[in-house]
Amino acid sequence: MSVERYDVVVIGSGPAGQKAAIQAVKAGRTVALLEREAAIGGNCVHRGTIPSKTLRAAALRATTPPLDGTEIAPNIEVRSLTSQLESVVNAHADYMHRQMKRNGVAYLHGRARFVSPNEILLRSVDGSARTLGAELIVIATGSRPREPDAIPIDHENVLDSDSILSMIYLPRSLTVLGGGVIACEYASIFARLGVHVTMIDAAPRPLRFCDAEIVDRFVSGFERNGGRFIGGRKIGSVAWDGISAVRTLLDDGTEVRTEKMLVALGRVANVEDLNLPAAGLAIDERGQVPADESCRTAVPHIYAVGDVIGPPALASTSMEQGRRAVCHALGLPPGHPPELSPIGIYTIPEIATVGLDQDEAKKRHGSIIVGRARFDEVARGQIGGITDGLLKLVADGSGQRLLGAHIVGEGATELIHVAQMALLAGFGIDAFIENIFNFPTLAEAYRVAALDVAEQRQVLAASAATPAERAA
Repeated sequence: MSVERYDVVVIGSGPAGQKAAIQAVKAGRTVALLEREAAIGGNCVHRGTIPSKTLRAAALRATTPPLDGTEIAPNIEVRSLTSQLESVVNAHADYMHRQMKRNGVAYLHGRARFVSPNEILLRSVDGSARTLGAELIVIATGSRPREPDAIPIDHENVLDSDSILSMIYLPRSLTVLGGGVIACEYASIFARLGVHVTMIDAAPRPLRFCDAEIVDRFVSGFERNGGRFIGGRKIGSVAWDGISAVRTLLDDGTEVRTEKMLVALGRVANVEDLNLPAAGLAIDERGQVPADESCRTAVPHIYAVGDVIGPPALASTSMEQGRRAVCHALGLPPGHPPELSPIGIYTIPEIATVGLDQDEAKKRHGSIIVGRARFDEVARGQIGGITDGLLKLVADGSGQRLLGAHIVGEGATELIHVAQMALLAGFGIDAFIENIFNFPTLAEAYRVAALDVAEQRQVLAASAATPAERAA
């Protein structure tokens, strides 16, 4: 069989694979993008990010103005809440197809399998096969929901994040197992829709990688919407009673009974069909492909990006990994450091973060100053009824250097980019005080938080002064 030669072959067309392919072709390389599913975009477009955010938008529309005692009608069809999903998915997939075609990327459909470190066998749905060769290969095959052995996922009563939107009707009650991004997003969305949601996690609080104060605010908002969080508990057993409820028994004897259950206890890398040993690769104990900070694997010309290398496994970070991996492989400037990439979590309310959180900043810098602004302190928050939000600025001990920003509240995933750009540009805390913000906007919270830092800075300076200096 003859070998089709490309400079770069990317396996997987999700966010990581797309950006890797585009970066490579922009650098003048010939690129083949391989996808086993029927449509471009991966889980992000078809089962993950876009579907869940479409449901979130529907939940906010259905309950805005804020909850006034009117409940969502029981047994409402879930499909009616995501009626625009098909058009959104198709529009995004069409855009990606046009982008690939416009840039000259060869988009090939089929299942990929390594036959050597530089060659891949691609088998199409009709059974035909072709062999592709490349000097650079990027693995971006994504992941799927993990199915714990002791939990009977039947995709009807006990669901995972791929099948949760296949429910015909909105349940009256839902148990969510897990405390990660997917668990928190779906738990808060369904709680907003009036479903009695119980979220259970082994950790004492969800979203352990986020600033603790921000997460506490999220949990408070989740519980105000009728949700319940049970932390620090392990699952003893899960069983469908055969009639009307999923029964969850916890290690302390607590029993939780709900109509449906969502299992969101991590994800598994899609690598089992790749024949990694033929490429000289092996997965680690977590089932992921080991890679360094540049996403390079143990085989120097093979890179792995996105969910296959593990957390944070977000669409935005996966895109950046795809871009940076190709830049590193081709000797191009990688751009800004990845630790300044923002993280957005589409819970209700939203959470966003960039840079160091309060605890990490203390570890690295010793003393710090934290400025806070509540959304009820700015006119736009009061006008829009967005009064439960919080914006935090973390500064060094001098109160001059910005180290990180953390936000909870509607608009957080948009607002965080102001702090990201400030960090990238090296702006200090006072830049937020000197800047002109439109009035009224939620962005004014940056000035309020910066003024809080400045006031604390002045207090510390005064306390450090000598009696004579204070008298003067």
